[in-house]
Amino acid sequence: MMAGFPQTAPAFQTTGQLTHEVPVGPLEQHTPGHRIKFAVIGLDHNHINGITDTIRRGGGELVSVYSTTPRALAAFQKRYGGVRVARGEDEILNDSSIQLVCSAAIPDLRAPLGVRVMQHGKDFLSDKPAITTLEQLAEVRRTVRKTGRIFAIMYGRLESRATTYAGVLLKDGAIGRVVQTVQLAPHRVNENTRPEWFWDPVRYGGTLCDLGSHQADEFIYFTGSTTAEVTMSQVANVNYQHRPKFQDFGDMMVAGNGGTGYFRVDWLTPDGLGAFGDERTFILGTEGYIELRKTIDVAGRPGGDHLLIVDRSSGRYIDCRNLVLPFGPQFVADIVNRTQVAQNQAAALLATELVLNGQKNARML
Repeated sequence: MMAGFPQTAPAFQTTGQLTHEVPVGPLEQHTPGHRIKFAVIGLDHNHINGITDTIRRGGGELVSVYSTTPRALAAFQKRYGGVRVARGEDEILNDSSIQLVCSAAIPDLRAPLGVRVMQHGKDFLSDKPAITTLEQLAEVRRTVRKTGRIFAIMYGRLESRATTYAGVLLKDGAIGRVVQTVQLAPHRVNENTRPEWFWDPVRYGGTLCDLGSHQADEFIYFTGSTTAEVTMSQVANVNYQHRPKFQDFGDMMVAGNGGTGYFRVDWLTPDGLGAFGDERTFILGTEGYIELRKTIDVAGRPGGDHLLIVDRSSGRYIDCRNLVLPFGPQFVADIVNRTQVAQNQAAALLATELVLNGQKNARML
């Protein structure tokens, strides 16, 4: 059972389409069991703030940061007062007291940085996409095997309470054996705020590599697949012709030894939506199904992290907003204990391999 999540929750009768509702109340905060020192290199995406907060909650002490972007560095220093600014990357890599390096550098720079970090005897946690080419993936795998270090990827599942709780339900056999996952992941582009590298697939990997990495990770996680392949992939630029290299739409079909999957990603969220995108995941099992409304329930319940489940006996709604996310403490413990509780290394890289193959072989619409 995952830390911070109950095995069962009390049920009560309600009226309406869902015959039972299962409330999930506030849970005790999970106290970190270990302490580590970590540093940050690369502040090119604001996801680094969430990554940093997660490791600090898990027991990490932020000791230094290095960035070549003055504006981002100033904002990071303001947010994390007291953090030491390193004079260069080598200062962090050669500091034997630092056990972990986190990064949200420009995507095509992340894997080479991770390789250097591991070669210096440290573990690495990257924003997604952590790897933008199959050649980078091969080098990461070689370095992981040679050094025994961790190359972790902060997929969105690890920061989604509804998604994490769905994993708990699946492990308990709530809907039988998983047959298929279907995922819809629209995003808002916020064009005026994006740096130039955002529009170049060589830098960000392409839309399937970038946004699709979350969905590939969920597919591997929910189906338990240890091998998988892409059976169809396609990309398009339907709304940003003035950005000729950009891809604002993509979808893929995948097949693994634990199930099949389909996902669609896009940058077409309308301005009228009260969230960056209406992300949905549907999990079909042999004895039921689960729907996740991760970011918003349009014209429904407020907030995100909504889970609906229908099994042989009833349909019910689970509000996951107050659940404690286990990744931070688990990942810090993995660094200390050399375990893979928070994230399985082979599974994380298999998810990346899927989107890299999907991106490479995608048909341009």
